[in-house]
Amino acid sequence: MNFTKELVDDFALKLLIGLREEENQMVLDEFEEIEHHMDLICQIPNISSVEPMTHPPVLFDETLREDDFVEEMPVEDVLCNAAHKNLSSVIVPKVVKE
Repeated sequence: MNFTKELVDDFALKLLIGLREEENQMVLDEFEEIEHHMDLICQIPNISSVEPMTHPPVLFDETLREDDFVEEMPVEDVLCNAAHKNLSSVIVPKVVKE
């Protein structure tokens, strides 16, 4: 696939992200680098005969430890330093736009 400035702008528009000119160029450079690496992979002899990996290899063959029960802190102790609270919840400022 040939990536162009117009194609990147179109993708950015569909993803609702605006790209400045230098950001667009950065994305184009990254796609060019990815395409270069894909070309290198395609040059590996007999690559088509290798079965794709569908899951990561098992790096260790040990059982996980049992969870240890830890005594919970009382809600009052957890909330004692909260500036704003409502019953058993901490009230924080909204950070996501609607």
